[in-house]
Amino acid sequence: MHFGASDIYIEPGPNHYIVQFRKYGKVFPSGQLPIDLGDRIISFFKFKSSLDISEKRKPQSGSFEQKISDCLYSFRISTLPSVYKKESLVIRLFLQNASYPITSLCYFLPTAEELLKLVSKSQGLILFCGATGSGKTTTLYSLVKYCSETLGRHVISLEDPVESSQSYMLQIQVNERAGVTYASGLKAILRHSPDVIMIGEIRDEETAQIAVRAALSGHLVLSTIHAKDTVNCIYRLMDLHISIEEIRQAAVAIIAQCLIHLKDSDSRKAIYEILADDVLHDAMKAIIEGREYQLPVERTLEYQRAWIESGKDQVTTNGSIR
Repeated sequence: MHFGASDIYIEPGPNHYIVQFRKYGKVFPSGQLPIDLGDRIISFFKFKSSLDISEKRKPQSGSFEQKISDCLYSFRISTLPSVYKKESLVIRLFLQNASYPITSLCYFLPTAEELLKLVSKSQGLILFCGATGSGKTTTLYSLVKYCSETLGRHVISLEDPVESSQSYMLQIQVNERAGVTYASGLKAILRHSPDVIMIGEIRDEETAQIAVRAALSGHLVLSTIHAKDTVNCIYRLMDLHISIEEIRQAAVAIIAQCLIHLKDSDSRKAIYEILADDVLHDAMKAIIEGREYQLPVERTLEYQRAWIESGKDQVTTNGSIR
C-alpha cells in the first residue's frame, strides 16, 4: 500500500514464487516466496474472495473488501493455472469511495475547465478512449461526481466490474449469470429517471444503440470505447451500426487521454485530446462527404506530449498550447 502499487503479482517458478508490483504501468520485482508459503497465501486470498480453494486447474476470479489504516480497499483477485502445476495470482487494488477534482487530474487547467463545461450540458453522448491504465475511469468518476454534487443531478452507473464504490451515485454491477448485461442493465436504468448515466464500456452493438438513444432522449451519457484516437471513435461507432447522422445528433464530445510523468515527482497527470464543438462538426462533415479528417495538430496527444517534454508547456487562456 505504501509503495502505491496498483497490482500485485505472485507467479510460480520451478522452485519458488516470484512477487512483483505494478506502479504507473511498470512492473517492479519485490522478492521470492517458498513454494509452501506461496501456496498458503494464494489459498488465503481465494478463501477471502469466496473462490473454490480446491480448484487449481481452472481460472477463477473474485473480490473482497478490507479496511486498512482507516481506508477501505477493494481487492480484485484473479488466478490462472501454470505449466508448473501451480497457480498464478494477480491482486488488483482499488481505494474505495475515492474520487478527485478534475482540476487535480489535468496537466493543463484550461482542459479541466473545458471538460466541466462539456458535462454541464443537459444531454448528449461523451465518449472517452485511451489505453488500458490511462486513467479513463478515474476521469469518469471525477466528472460524474461534479454532476452529482455540484450540478445536483441524479447519476447512475453501469460497470463491469465496479472498480470503486462511490457514495454520490447509484452503481449497478454487470452480472451476466443473473441476466444483467450492459444492454439489459442500461434498459433498466432508463426506467429509474437518471439525469446522467455512466457506462463502464460500450462493447457491443446493442449497448451502443441504447446509449445513443438515451443521449438523444434527454440524458447525459458518459462512457468509454476502444479506439485508437478521437476521430477513430466515430468509425468505431459506425462499425457498431450507429449511423453517422445519429452520431452527429448525439455526440457532445469524444475525448482521448493518456498519462504523463511529472518531472522531479513520483506522480502523473492526464492530458486530453478533445473533439468537440467546431472540430467535432468539421470531423462529422468530412466523414459524411467521404473525406479523411485530420485533427488540428496542436490538439493531438502526440503534440501535447512532445511540447511538455520540450519544457515549453505554456498554455493560453483558451486552452491552446503556445
